[in-house]
Amino acid sequence: MRRALIVVTCVALGALSGCSQEYYDERGKADGPVLDGRGEDSPAEVFNMPDGFGNLATKCVGPGKRAYATTKGSVSSGDDDDIVIIPANAVIVDDPACAGR
Repeated sequence: MRRALIVVTCVALGALSGCSQEYYDERGKADGPVLDGRGEDSPAEVFNMPDGFGNLATKCVGPGKRAYATTKGSVSSGDDDDIVIIPANAVIVDDPACAGR
């Protein structure tokens, strides 16, 4: 019983360590650093799309600039049951409605 508990504990710790901040930092998948640990964090306007389509978020990101970002989506390839993942995208465009700070 004690041996089983030790094995389960080791497996759980191993699984949790794979989800650590260091895991993402080492692979370049974490958020980039920001000044004083906090960036501009005003909310974005989010548009939810039907299942299978990436959602869209938009907000002003600087004087005269607006960002649009999507989450990843998925679609069926048609012939078989394969699912094709559509990557997330981001774009920044000129928007005179975005006032400077």
